[in-house]
Order: sequence, then structure tokens, then C-alpha cells
Amino acid sequence: MITSTQYQGILDALEQILPFTAPADVCLSRLFREEKKLGARDRAVIAETVFGLLRHLPRLEWLAGPYAGARLWLIGYLAAIEKRNLKELAALFNEEQLELVRKWKATDWSTAPTHVRAGLPEWIGTALAAEGRSDDAIIALGTSMLGAAPLDLRANSLKLKREALVEALAGGEFPVTATPYSPWGVRVAGKPALNRHPLFLSGAFEVQDEGSQLLALLTGARRGQMVADFCAGAGGKTLALGAMMNSTGRLYAFDISEKRLANLKPRLARSGLSNVQPQLIASEHDQKIKRLAGKMDAVLVDAPCSGLGTLRRNPDLKYRQSAASVAELNAKQASILASAARLTKAGGRLVYATCSVLASENQVIVDAFLAAHPEFELLDVRELLAGEKIELPLDGPYLQLDPARHNTDGFFAAVMKRRAA
Repeated sequence: MITSTQYQGILDALEQILPFTAPADVCLSRLFREEKKLGARDRAVIAETVFGLLRHLPRLEWLAGPYAGARLWLIGYLAAIEKRNLKELAALFNEEQLELVRKWKATDWSTAPTHVRAGLPEWIGTALAAEGRSDDAIIALGTSMLGAAPLDLRANSLKLKREALVEALAGGEFPVTATPYSPWGVRVAGKPALNRHPLFLSGAFEVQDEGSQLLALLTGARRGQMVADFCAGAGGKTLALGAMMNSTGRLYAFDISEKRLANLKPRLARSGLSNVQPQLIASEHDQKIKRLAGKMDAVLVDAPCSGLGTLRRNPDLKYRQSAASVAELNAKQASILASAARLTKAGGRLVYATCSVLASENQVIVDAFLAAHPEFELLDVRELLAGEKIELPLDGPYLQLDPARHNTDGFFAAVMKRRAA
């Protein structure tokens, strides 16, 4: 049962979010700071309902109209998606609105266009169809991202093995299991707040999607090497790489954002790593990069992308991106990959990765790079994973993770090797 306070909080949140000028979680956090009277239960209901509505917004626009607005979309969500009963909604809506509830509860989604059934904006459906994906494949991909993502942790092997972490967390309120693919991954059921857990504060684990962990693993980083995380951000993959290297060798964390690198510092302090060198750069063509050309054993390029593989966590992204913004990203992705490749030494690995499901950000970028750089060859990710005793179902030499098939975010990775001179 949604209370009147929660109902108003949902509408207030949607009013701030729906212009899509800022991330939904940022808008929600701001609202909760301002509305101190909202209790923990109120906040949970508001957040859950808002994110549910955002996931299904393409369906609600088809149902109620693209300009219907927050109130009608919310009625549609509660009626046609959540199938709430009339008795529960009678306290929130007038008779005219309840008539819409009756009508929309009987919606036949099979009559909707493909992108609507998939829960995707039309531009994404068009892009996926242009790649040759069938209607069924588009619907399967889209609907796989309509639920919430699991909470994955990465055990910091410098401090605690995965088995010990599972055992330590198993006595808590939520079930804990080892993830099926990553050798460091732990999956926690539910959404417990772990940022005050003693093991988190001690650096024994970090929150990190299993797919993101696999990207670090594909670099093959080892003790004593020189490794670069080219687009380090707040450093989740940097920390994984450092643990793979057992805090030896030298690990460069490059990023153009001083704020993101600042967010890495407390995580780095918790991790116990001493081999990481954060490096603020002006662009992918910075002199700091040129001085390190040809010296890296492994380079990870987690390129800026649309983020469409993370829609379970960030459903508003499908409305904050567009075909035009993706085209702009494509140029940046190609430039970053070409620049990062210069760091790789003969025999070294270059891993290009995104959290996108669009071929234009993934295979197309890699194919163009390989055509222009014959000194690099593509490695088969399936063979690399098999060498790590990881059995991951894939259809080709690339890593293309699918939320429906692998229960991870929709990550992509291509692993390339610079041929010996």
C-alpha cells in the first residue's frame, strides 16, 4: 500500500528527474536530503517506484502518450505494470483516474511495437535492428534489463580470499553466494547497506559488478608488470588490477577528471595497494602518455560510452542518451583506443571495453582499429577465460555479457595483442 506521503514523494522525485538533465540517483539523493521528514520505509518505496517507472517508461509513453506527464505515467505504472488492485489505489486517485486504472490493467502488450515490448526508446530499438537483431532478440535484451541488478562484491585477495569473505558474510541478514564466473566475486541477495560494514572499511571487499571484474581479469596483469588503466574513473578496475599484481610492479591510473581520481584515494587507502600511481591527464594525447609509449605489459581501456549495458542500475540513461550522443562517443572511443594502444609493448595486451550493448560502440570500433593497426591481433576471449578455468558461454571471440544470459551488466571487451617486433 502506497501512502499519500509516499505518493507525493514519488511525484516530487519524478518532477526533478523527468527532464533528464541529471542522473536519477543524484536527483533522488537531493530530494531525500531536502525532505528530512521522510522515513526509511518512505524512501525505499519512493526509490523503488521511481526506478521501476523509469525502467518501463517507453511502455508508459505508448500507453498514456509521450507527453502525458508524471501523474498519468504513475497511474499507468501501478495499473498496467505492477497490476495493483483498485481497492489499494482508491485512496490515491479520483474516480476518473480509477477508470484509467481499470482500462490499463487490461493492456495487451503483444500489440505494442517491438521497442515498446522491450522497454526501450525507439532510437535504441532502431539501432539494434540495424545491427541485424531480430524482434525477439531485441525484446529479450530489453526485458532482461527491466529488473534490478544484483549486488556483487569483489573480494580483495590482498586481505581476504573469496571463500573467507563468503563465510564471514554468510551470517548476515541476506544470503551470500560465490559468483559463477569471476574468481573474486561474491553475490549478496537484497540491497543491504554495506558501506559501514567492518570488512568494507578494512578494505576486504569492494562493490563491483561481476562483469566489471572480468574486464580486469582479461588483461592478464601479473606481479612485477607495468600496467595502465587508461580511463580509471573512481578506480574499481584499478583496484582489481592492483590485487592481480599483488601490489607489485607499477600501475598507472589515468583519467581526465580530478574529481574521479580524488574519489579513488579513499578506496586506494582501504585496499592496501602501494603500486598505484594516479595520473591526471588533459586528454588522451597528454605528454604523460607519450613518455610511456611502448612500456606497458597490459593496458585496459574502459572507454566512455552510452552505458546502455547498465540499464538495470541506471534506467534513466536510455533517455539521457541519443543516437547523436552515441555518434559523438564513437569518435572519442576510436581516438582513445588509438592513443592507449601506443602504451602497449611488443607482446603486451590491449583490452578495449565498454558497458554498452551497441555494436557501434563495440565491434565496429575494434574492427576499425585492427584494420588501421596491423601490428595488433585479436585474441579469443573464450580461450583466455578457459585458461583461467572460467566456463562462460559466449558466441564469438569477444566478451559480450548479457544480463539475461549471464546476470551481469551488459559489458563488452575485445582483447588484442601487439605482435612481437
